[in-house]
Amino acid sequence: MKPRNLAVTIFVATSVLIYCCACKKDSNSTTATSETVPDIYKKIYGASSITSDGTYLTIKTTNLPDHKSAYWTTSNALYEAFTGTTYTGVTFSKNPNTIQSQSLTFKIPLNPKVAASHQSTPMGPIGIALNGVTFFNQYAAMQAPLTNEIQGLDQYWGHPQQSGQYHYHVEPKFLTQTKLSKSALLGFLLDGFPVYGPEENGKTLTSADLDTYHGHTAATADYPGGIYHYHFTLDAPYLNGAGFYGTAGTISQ
Repeated sequence: MKPRNLAVTIFVATSVLIYCCACKKDSNSTTATSETVPDIYKKIYGASSITSDGTYLTIKTTNLPDHKSAYWTTSNALYEAFTGTTYTGVTFSKNPNTIQSQSLTFKIPLNPKVAASHQSTPMGPIGIALNGVTFFNQYAAMQAPLTNEIQGLDQYWGHPQQSGQYHYHVEPKFLTQTKLSKSALLGFLLDGFPVYGPEENGKTLTSADLDTYHGHTAATADYPGGIYHYHFTLDAPYLNGAGFYGTAGTISQ
């Protein structure tokens, strides 16, 4: 081969190699960004998918509880008639709804921060539990107190609304007393801050131990360096008080 032809061949081959390497590097970089989900969020075992774009987490769920309930249809293997007393010890009064599969997408901040202006929690979903079930705030329909609605909570302290969307207003008993513990991480609110059970460092908390948003900043087993987090308590507002501590993301259904 003539020297000129050899030089051209080497130049072309080198250019192709550099281009291919550059494309491969860019492709891997994009993939890593889209697939990197911090381990703490992988604890949401009930999600159908969890992805991250580096700024927000997108969490999808069918919102079906992984435990028994009087609100499953009687043909479902998880159906169990309610016996005993309810969350507050009153007689159970079943509402007319049944649990139905949902298609919910949560978009929450990957790195939550305190909000300059605190948004009130909406009616409907305000967060997601580790089993993929939604958290609701402290109100019944029309922002009425939960006083009467609590009578309809099932044996694991949840119930469905009119469209069959199962949810927890109060401590999710299946997670705190069967699957995990009363001091465990239970999920996240829409602002990205974590939710814990009613116990911390061996103490059962009440609303008086928490701020107006029903949380505080302290170290936890999952965040040893400390983080703001919410707690469930036996007394109202149960999970959330005056609104989100951080800037809330979105939910679509």
